Amino acid sequence: MEQWITKELETTELGDIRRTKRLIKIVENLSAKPEASIPQASGTWAATKATYDFWDSPYIKPAMIRQGHQDATVERIAKHEVVLAIQDTTELNYTTHKALSGTGYLDSKYAQGLKVHSVMTVSPQGIPLGIIEQQVWARKEEELGKAEHRKQKSTAQKESQRWLEALKTTESMIPELVQVVTIADREADIYDLFACPRRPGSDFLIRAAQNRCLADTQQHLWEQLESIDALGTITLDVKRNPTRPQRTATLNLRYRTITIAPPQNRPKTEQLAPITLQAILVTEVDPPPECEPICWLLLTTLKIRNLQDVLQYVQWYSYRWLIERYHYVLKSGCRIEKLQLETAHRIEMALATYSIVAWRLLFLTYLARCQKDASCEQVLQPHEWQVLYATLHHQVYPRTSPPTLAEVVNWIARLGGFLGRKGDGYPGVKVLWRGLTRLHDLVEGWEVCQSLYH
Repeated sequence: MEQWITKELETTELGDIRRTKRLIKIVENLSAKPEASIPQASGTWAATKATYDFWDSPYIKPAMIRQGHQDATVERIAKHEVVLAIQDTTELNYTTHKALSGTGYLDSKYAQGLKVHSVMTVSPQGIPLGIIEQQVWARKEEELGKAEHRKQKSTAQKESQRWLEALKTTESMIPELVQVVTIADREADIYDLFACPRRPGSDFLIRAAQNRCLADTQQHLWEQLESIDALGTITLDVKRNPTRPQRTATLNLRYRTITIAPPQNRPKTEQLAPITLQAILVTEVDPPPECEPICWLLLTTLKIRNLQDVLQYVQWYSYRWLIERYHYVLKSGCRIEKLQLETAHRIEMALATYSIVAWRLLFLTYLARCQKDASCEQVLQPHEWQVLYATLHHQVYPRTSPPTLAEVVNWIARLGGFLGRKGDGYPGVKVLWRGLTRLHDLVEGWEVCQSLYH
């Protein structure tokens, strides 16, 4: 089940082939049992110690761990004409881990941990292609309580700079023939991000946070869009989260070209210019009373030629959900916040490793939804899916052709507790990672029997 790891990390350069082999083995162990502790996943004390030593090595940096996966991600990207680069920031909370050094305060001043900014690339169909950029930092304690002071700083001196840096890194890594669309939530509503130079074929699609002043009009951004009649509608599947059930929403669409005025609180010596963008207002029609209605105001440099373009861009923005699922897998599936490591550097090394595991779980989940009829042998060896089938159906697989990817992912999810009743929808990533853990044990048992009796 781990053959994909060797291919995924084949360009990894750690200065010594033994280190590369160790990384592959660590990813194999963590992929087989993502919820387990390091000793449980490793299986032996020697393998456990080797994992800890690897993350503590002075010869290896987190970027070196990510490099092979990034190279493989670029290969997948090159097969598409358009790729979505979804940026988001999360935090890893280690408040209760008192022995951990190198952390900083989080959004709550009483919490300690690390901030993480990632860029996940996604196909236009919604398949996660890989993590192409990741920044990790600890806030300095001397900055705590100085929010007003930070407002006076330039963007380059603030955490906001991470959005611009990630954009530049993304542009440099993605092949020039591929159009890249940077997607981000309201935190990225930053004038300097809108104004920064971009390479040809690089656009953004960002949810507005501010009711900005518009150039050459007394109206503000929201007033301008709300004054337009709805120009079309779309239905969108809204994913469930801890505060809302899954539902299908009907959305009204309004859009027009707008020109935002430069910020008024910046020095005149900067000579900031107005910026012309396309604005799309998305509002939900008759939402359920218990649900907060969808209301997105999106700003983009993408061209809008007709309503079909708007429908496409709204669909793309809805894929921002995928990076939230990535964070969920890291925290709940891989339990990255439960690691008992002693330094922030070791945490960052572990994060770089677990990021590959978390991406793969998401990739399988959404690949099966988008390519239902593809052969399952894209992801499993023949003996692996045969063991899976025999376990669930208590018989040998009856057909000559392999099962489809959708069938196999459904079977794996059943091992993880998915009931598959009418109305249950697609299996989620949680039942998938639990099912993969069980399947790994089943296949391992089969392989042991084969070695003993053949």
